[in-house]
Amino acid sequence: MIVAGSDSGGGAGIQADIKSASAMGVYASTAITAVTAQNTLGVQAVAALAPALVAAQIASVLDDIGAGAVKIGMLADDAIVAAVADALDRFAGPIVLDPVMVAKSGDALLSDDAVAALADRLLPRAALLTPNLPEAARLLGTAPARTADEAAAQGRALCALGPRAVLMKGGHGAGARCADLLVTRDGVATFEAPRLATRNTHGTGCSLSSAIAANMARGSSPHAAVARAHRWLHGAIAAADRLEVGSGHGPVHHFHEVWT
Repeated sequence: MIVAGSDSGGGAGIQADIKSASAMGVYASTAITAVTAQNTLGVQAVAALAPALVAAQIASVLDDIGAGAVKIGMLADDAIVAAVADALDRFAGPIVLDPVMVAKSGDALLSDDAVAALADRLLPRAALLTPNLPEAARLLGTAPARTADEAAAQGRALCALGPRAVLMKGGHGAGARCADLLVTRDGVATFEAPRLATRNTHGTGCSLSSAIAANMARGSSPHAAVARAHRWLHGAIAAADRLEVGSGHGPVHHFHEVWT
């Protein structure tokens, strides 16, 4: 089950989440938290749904369909954070939490009040937290990591707040290679790939976290789920320019392994 906002452009949010789960061979149900008017150029409007309606969607899915894992993305405000936390009280499976704060265009997607609520109510519930470097810094109230050692240290600091594991995503870093660090209490595992020259990276964070959650729903360990999702996303970014969607930051190619 995916708990996140809708992207009318189809490149990120619920739309990217469903595509990612489908690409991993997993059925996706959803609970929509907000609706955005959004395209490859930016976010033009955002409307958060009523917290009670968000909670009702979660209850509806869990009461009938159930979920092998839950991925949480955009939550918009502190009231929705609280509603989601309460609605998931009886869910015992793995939760992958992607702390969506800013769109690729730079538009803010999470209010300041919601950041504290997120740390207090949902970080302790997460089997895996998947922040990019600016998101990790905002959660910790510090500057973004500049080196792998700093990223690992911030990952350990985030683990101390409750998540069983933290994936520090390196897409905002520099250098010819992009490294994601899976930080647990047992150590650090590195997933590395060449940094690709493309502006079509809209929705990469949403897509990666959903692909990880889909693999965890199938029974994979966090390490195995991250490894599979990392390989798949690298291929999706490499094939992104084939889609030619929009005139700004286009989406990745979720179905590059399927479409010919």
